[in-house]
Amino acid sequence: MFSSPKYAPMGDRALLVKFGESIDLDINRKVHMLNRAIEQTKIVGVEECVPAYASLLVYYNPLKTSYERLVYQLKDFEPNLDEFDACTEARQVVVPTVYGGEFGPDLADVAKLHSLTLEEVIRIHSETEYTVYMIGFIEGFPYMGKVPDSIATPRLETPRLKIPAGSVGIAGNQTGIYPCESPGGWRIIGRTPVKLFNPYVQQPTLFQPGDKVRFKPIIKAEFEALLKE
Repeated sequence: MFSSPKYAPMGDRALLVKFGESIDLDINRKVHMLNRAIEQTKIVGVEECVPAYASLLVYYNPLKTSYERLVYQLKDFEPNLDEFDACTEARQVVVPTVYGGEFGPDLADVAKLHSLTLEEVIRIHSETEYTVYMIGFIEGFPYMGKVPDSIATPRLETPRLKIPAGSVGIAGNQTGIYPCESPGGWRIIGRTPVKLFNPYVQQPTLFQPGDKVRFKPIIKAEFEALLKE
């Protein structure tokens, strides 16, 4: 049992369910439990749910339901929300990644900041299992955590104008992957050949909120071979 989330209208077609104010794995887990509860019970009028770090945005059709009715239905889940925790096993995803050099220009700075070797940063980052908190910023970008405090590093003071697709970065206690070339201020420590977003398939994003992710260090030759595939 946990304290009741807060409900608030977002225009006339959506409501926001807020579980907290911080980036926290337990809070995020509650967001995903409610998301699964809504998906499985198929509440009439609900059109889409968008999970974030600590909240769930629920879009609905005002011709089929109302804000008040929807809040009443969602509150019914609260006493038994834990039932939706284990009903869907988290998907495990392994991301092959080349660390450092031209693929990870900020790896040395991360290592220097924490008085670590390059190899120690790679080991710590790749041995940690991360949870996808949410997808956002650009299509397919996974916000993942928690990065161990031993390598957690602030964003760059001046963002880069171009970061290559597949770049793996750190920002505070989060890690993420740029699905396409984009501006950004995350500390880039590596790059993966895996394609994260394909708009021409039924499920366009590689990652989904709640996925468990590990990074697997590879060498440049493996990167190039996988890129060709």
